[in-house]
Amino acid sequence: MAMTSESCNGVREGLAPAAVLFRSLADPARLAIVRRLADGEARVVDLTGELGLAQSTVSKHLACLRECGLVDYRAEGRQSFYALSRPELLDLLAAAEALLAATGEAVALCPNYATEPKETLS
Repeated sequence: MAMTSESCNGVREGLAPAAVLFRSLADPARLAIVRRLADGEARVVDLTGELGLAQSTVSKHLACLRECGLVDYRAEGRQSFYALSRPELLDLLAAAEALLAATGEAVALCPNYATEPKETLS
């Protein structure tokens, strides 16, 4: 049974939230923040020191992750403590790590998405 253009559009629309989720995790800085928050809550100053990122970078990425509903914070005095808001995210990260291990991290060689330039074979 062939899919019509209309049914293909419906499938794509149904996948849009998943695409946005993966896009939110696609940035290395955001992924580093999420991985760090998997170990427990942290302040912006903690994240900047531990990840070697600028304060503005950390704040920008935390705002993105908050807008996606993946991170939340609690205020304590003048400080904000950030934490993962969805424990399911830990399962997703574990599954991604297992997939990378199973494929020998072959995805890093993907010509469309690899972040490192590939050397040409002689």
